[in-house]
Amino acid sequence: MSITKESELIGMKKISEVVGTTLKLMIEHAKIGMSTKELDDFGGEILKSFGAKSAPYETYGFPGYTCISVNKEAAHGIPSKNKILKEGDLINIDVSAELNGFWSDNGGSFVLGKDIYNHQPLVDASKHILKKAINTIKGGVKIADIGYLIESEAKKYGFKVIKNLAGHGVGKSLHEEPENILNYRVKSNKERFKKNTTVAIETFISTNSTKAIELNDGWTLVGNKGGYVTQHEQTILITDNSPIILTKSNRLWD
Repeated sequence: MSITKESELIGMKKISEVVGTTLKLMIEHAKIGMSTKELDDFGGEILKSFGAKSAPYETYGFPGYTCISVNKEAAHGIPSKNKILKEGDLINIDVSAELNGFWSDNGGSFVLGKDIYNHQPLVDASKHILKKAINTIKGGVKIADIGYLIESEAKKYGFKVIKNLAGHGVGKSLHEEPENILNYRVKSNKERFKKNTTVAIETFISTNSTKAIELNDGWTLVGNKGGYVTQHEQTILITDNSPIILTKSNRLWD
């Protein structure tokens, strides 16, 4: 979305604060012994309290207010009363929503309780790579160059990237142009980030896999070669200098 007037910026700031706050509160609320359905219902109530509507539910008829992926689920995990959170689980929560015609998107992976399976290095790598990528984005920067940065940084940490999941434009709908802000470089992609546009930048950092494949439930994604995947995502406004992180209320980097 291209921001052309103050009211649009205000609208994007409002919905971004809502999804950021919802993500932060859901991460804080997650407890051992809780079901992912319980956690999702908690998030759904927060969105409703702001007057916001769940984007995956509204747009795709997703069976939940938020996507909650646990352990070997890479993305789009369906909240379930049968999925009980345990010590050391690797959890990803992705929250996107609409308010007054504006849409925003953010997500984060974290370890629940003690890191008994050593997932924290993967979580930390994903967070640091996202921060570095975002700090490099400004008007005129090639989208492919950010993909190169993300993959190069992942390799430095000893990890891989998921190549068929991507960041995207966001604002007037959940997914807009540019549609493929990938985690690796496509040399043929000459597209550049544009000043005054809003985009959702996300990392998909993995231990083993390079592609996400869909399970029979029609939603849940897992890695093609197993292992684990972490995702972190912020919605930003691109400027001539450092971007404005619209979803900073999620406190991902605190």
